Amino acid sequence: MGLSDILSGVPLLTCVTIVNAASMSWFGYDQGVFSGVLISADFKYWFPETLQSNISGIASSCFSLGAFFGAIFAFFCGDKLGRKKTIWIAVAFNVIGAILQITSWHLPQLIVGRVINGFGMGVSSSTCPVFQAECSKPRVRGKLVVILSLSNTAAYCLSNWMNYALYFQGGALQWRFPLGFQLIFPFMIVIALFFVPDSPRWLMLKDRHDEALAVIARLAGRNVDTQDPEVMAEFLSIQATIEEERREVVSTADVLRCRDNTQNLRRIILSCGTQFMQQFSGVNALGYYLPSMLQQVLGYDQQKSRLLTGVNGTIYLFSAFCCLLIIDRFGRRKMMMYGASTMGSCYFIIAMTLLGAKLHPSMQFRLGEVTTAFFFLYYFFYGTSFAKVPWVFNSEVNSLGWRTRGAAVATATNWMGGFIVTQFTKTGVDKLGWGFFLLFAGFCFAYFPVVYFFYPETSRRTLEDMDQIFIQYPGIIVCGKPDLTQRARPQLFIDVEHARIAEAQSTKVGVMVMGDKEAGRTVADHSEHV
Repeated sequence: MGLSDILSGVPLLTCVTIVNAASMSWFGYDQGVFSGVLISADFKYWFPETLQSNISGIASSCFSLGAFFGAIFAFFCGDKLGRKKTIWIAVAFNVIGAILQITSWHLPQLIVGRVINGFGMGVSSSTCPVFQAECSKPRVRGKLVVILSLSNTAAYCLSNWMNYALYFQGGALQWRFPLGFQLIFPFMIVIALFFVPDSPRWLMLKDRHDEALAVIARLAGRNVDTQDPEVMAEFLSIQATIEEERREVVSTADVLRCRDNTQNLRRIILSCGTQFMQQFSGVNALGYYLPSMLQQVLGYDQQKSRLLTGVNGTIYLFSAFCCLLIIDRFGRRKMMMYGASTMGSCYFIIAMTLLGAKLHPSMQFRLGEVTTAFFFLYYFFYGTSFAKVPWVFNSEVNSLGWRTRGAAVATATNWMGGFIVTQFTKTGVDKLGWGFFLLFAGFCFAYFPVVYFFYPETSRRTLEDMDQIFIQYPGIIVCGKPDLTQRARPQLFIDVEHARIAEAQSTKVGVMVMGDKEAGRTVADHSEHV
């Protein structure tokens, strides 16, 4: 219908952000809503099997298992289909899965619905951060990707308060309405999808240069010409990067053997590492089971458990807003190291207070309040660090040819980690008690040296700079190398960009696109301000 050609400038970028933010909101809502469903009396009546901890774990974690396979689908098909078509497919699976859950009366149908819903979430959560990053300028890219995660958190908070409000309702409404409410999200996604084009970088990857150049111009602003120097500089920089990757293309087997200059395997491992760290910080253990744990571990009644979960969701949302303000100010590395130390400290104190309550029953109430307070603090520290940074980092660090696949593998790691943690949380709390939280404290503390030694800074770099990080510095240790750890864009990368644009300008393709030599001289002096 030509709707994708109407918008330009800020309205176009806003529409792209709405598509991705609504998709990630749906993801966050689904993460939070099932915790209230599990403890609803009517749900327990129709699904008594979930009273067993292992069945309850399956009913919760099968969503993550479906999402794992959705991320694998995105790995194989994402670059073939493009960002828009992939999101369309994700929406279709999400709607089918949601309807199956809403109308379920038997456990197999519920599980099938959650698996299908999860599959769609795996596809969209792999694609949306990449789509957003490829359409955003470096100076706002981190903030815009965080907005996606912020939307995720806001929807998670909404689901928690909805669970609390519906505590006062009886019957099927208490759990079927929250499951049905999620069908609001696809309406927003579908409407906005009609007005957005595909990513310019994906279009160039498919050699659709005219379309890509037009989209870059439209993203630059209203009535910006395709021959504008900044537009042409960005186009030529992307084109040169693609050509360089194609000249040095190696087989997947050689990538796995680390025989490529751009070190795609190392970049994928770094991406997967951030998602592993996110999940094994134990966030889904609390996300799915916090109301149950507040009842089981601390002895609170159902109403108080739901209320405190809602308060916790609000604190989590506040922390997400804080992250939006600071992520580009402090960079990715510092925020992950800060998160590792603070989250680990919270878990350690939680474990000690639970141990103290076990040894001194007379102090159980007071120590229970301390434990609850540190649950809240954990969510604040997590919300300002590992809740958001991994999604930003994954959307940035991979090469253009491997960006979708790298993000898909990382997201698959996230979902498999979520499946494992969710599956065994109930059993872990039952069997280990306070030791279960000490285990997560050990995980979190271990992340600090991992980030310090192995993770380069990606803030304030263009997406084309990412190749240079690994070409110029092939060693895996990054600490002690300012170009890899400082927040400001290194001069080395600026110089390489100048050379890349000049080289692309001098090629036959560059001259044909430029149309005349005068425009070429203008572009040669331009580099993107970051």
